[in-house]
Amino acid sequence: MKPPQIIAIGGHAFAKSGKKPVFEQYILRQTKANNPRIAFLGTATGDSSRYITHFYATFSRLRCRPSHIPLFEQTPDLRKILLAQDAIFVGGGNTKSMLAVWREWGIDTILREAWRKGIVLAGTSAGAICWFQEGVTDSWEGKLMPLKCLGFLKGSCCPHYDGEKDRKPAYKKFLKSGKMKPGIAIDDGAAVHYVGKRLRKIISAEKAARAYAVKFSSTGIVERLV
Repeated sequence: MKPPQIIAIGGHAFAKSGKKPVFEQYILRQTKANNPRIAFLGTATGDSSRYITHFYATFSRLRCRPSHIPLFEQTPDLRKILLAQDAIFVGGGNTKSMLAVWREWGIDTILREAWRKGIVLAGTSAGAICWFQEGVTDSWEGKLMPLKCLGFLKGSCCPHYDGEKDRKPAYKKFLKSGKMKPGIAIDDGAAVHYVGKRLRKIISAEKAARAYAVKFSSTGIVERLV
């Protein structure tokens, strides 16, 4: 049996032409397959054709069999397709809307089955926070908010920690007020790899990109490198 795995990227996935696809190569390696099947869920942007094109542009450069799963046209047999993958990549966008659509189609349940089966689950931004109990999201216009997510992993997650100026203060405010559980903050250009429910490794595609464990204690906000 393969162990459950989740790779959550803080931001800057889908390497541009001429750049090394660090995250994408890492995800594919974790499948242990010679020619892995990887499917893209672009639900958070309403299956944006531009985003799907970026997915194929990146993964078609690598040894794998990429595909995407549409939810805003005639929808295929989701369980059959998702459980046949070696890896599933979730794109960024509106996390709240994405989760609502997933629940309507039962994808949340299928993804938990896929995770337990050892299919590598990965994603960026919305596709990073969705695996945790809670995430910091910009699903609402003009403000950041805490959001209940799938809960495969304990605690909270904040993406774009160094990439968007409001993310860090918002996350710390939510922790201090008790609106969010302690968790992990991920810079753009960094990713965290969980095996089971334990953090195994930090992956950096950019030199200064890091991840942090963040919590509120009696002495205030505590932030440490992981």
